[in-house]
Amino acid sequence: MRRGIAATALVASLALAATACGGDDSGSDDSSGPVTITWWDTSNATNEAPTYQALVKQFEAANKDVKVKYVNVPFDQAQNKFDTAAGASGAPDILRSEVGWTPAFAKKGYFLPLDGTDALKDQSKFKSNLLEQAKYEGKTYGVPLVTDTLALVYNKELFAKAGITAAPKSWDELKTAAATVQAKTGVDGYWGSTQAYYAQSFLYGEGTDTVDADAKKITVNSAAAKKAYGTWLGLFDGKGLHKADTTADAYAHIQDAFVNGKVAAIIQGPWEITNFYKGSAFKDKANLGIATVPAGSTGKAGAPTGGHNLSVYAGSDKSHQAAALKFVNFMTSAASQATIAQKNSTLPTRDDAYTAAVKADPGIAGYQTVLAAAQPRPALPEYSSLWGPLDTELPKIAGGKETLDKGLSSAELAIAKLVPDFSK
Repeated sequence: MRRGIAATALVASLALAATACGGDDSGSDDSSGPVTITWWDTSNATNEAPTYQALVKQFEAANKDVKVKYVNVPFDQAQNKFDTAAGASGAPDILRSEVGWTPAFAKKGYFLPLDGTDALKDQSKFKSNLLEQAKYEGKTYGVPLVTDTLALVYNKELFAKAGITAAPKSWDELKTAAATVQAKTGVDGYWGSTQAYYAQSFLYGEGTDTVDADAKKITVNSAAAKKAYGTWLGLFDGKGLHKADTTADAYAHIQDAFVNGKVAAIIQGPWEITNFYKGSAFKDKANLGIATVPAGSTGKAGAPTGGHNLSVYAGSDKSHQAAALKFVNFMTSAASQATIAQKNSTLPTRDDAYTAAVKADPGIAGYQTVLAAAQPRPALPEYSSLWGPLDTELPKIAGGKETLDKGLSSAELAIAKLVPDFSK
């Protein structure tokens, strides 16, 4: 959902590709020393990367024949950088690939099919819906490393002061709760996001999506979608509802307000668990409430399934691929995932990694309960790119710069260019 790259960043990506390729770091035919593979990690450099770097050292200690060159690439730059590097045959051996990127890069031939390889030795241990998201045309191109979804997160103390004893189960209930919180505490009850990814749950609540991949039809401007976005828009105006923030720093503003007790509830993902606990409102971790996103008029509730896979570059030579496959198996093992979960407060992708120690984190335990309502993304390589037009139009709609009808019509036209074989 974050894309775009400036000319200067493009130059930087070419330079990074030239230095990061596993084949460039060591001679692939040199059997006198360890094989050096390169891993582009897209995790948060401050909160998450240290855990991955420590696991790299563990892997190297246990596998003397392999060295791992660790490169942390900012998430919002990684997709374009890898695309450029792979097109120039200079990509890293392994990419921490966002789930939406995986089928797109597989379609281009940049990723190695992993079925039957060392990387997927434990295939039966992974949640099946996450493996499905890593597939393209029946083959698996990524091993799930971490997963996520969105939830309604709320401040239990503020809810209790307002006399609210249970999380709202519908958007109408959320509006009522927001008004009650403001009346009883003086704090806004809810602050919504204008980003398309966060608005996706409203579509699911009306039984629709941006497109119908099976029918090859664009549905973003359908009656159901208009109803969904109408509900979304209605949550920016009313008692206890914070007005839409359409600035470039909106994400940070919403997050800061929530963690410091200035708003009672937001929609957010588990990647922020660690940061929740750093806020003044959640010094007591037990104060963090986590519930399934509210349901729409159909009674359905759901949120998009996100996360990251580890994928292997198809352009690497056999020795680098073999080492990369071994590394992927290690990083996605139950032990490694449990370590990552405990250190980074992220969600494992296999049930045997949800140990008692992992579930002792109330954030992880809470998000695990909402995973059942997560909606897998359709096997459409272009799917993640479809949020781009909506990220352009939704802030205009929320900010009163254009009508809902005009904004969705504009988004529909832009999406039609991304999936030209789909009907309207």
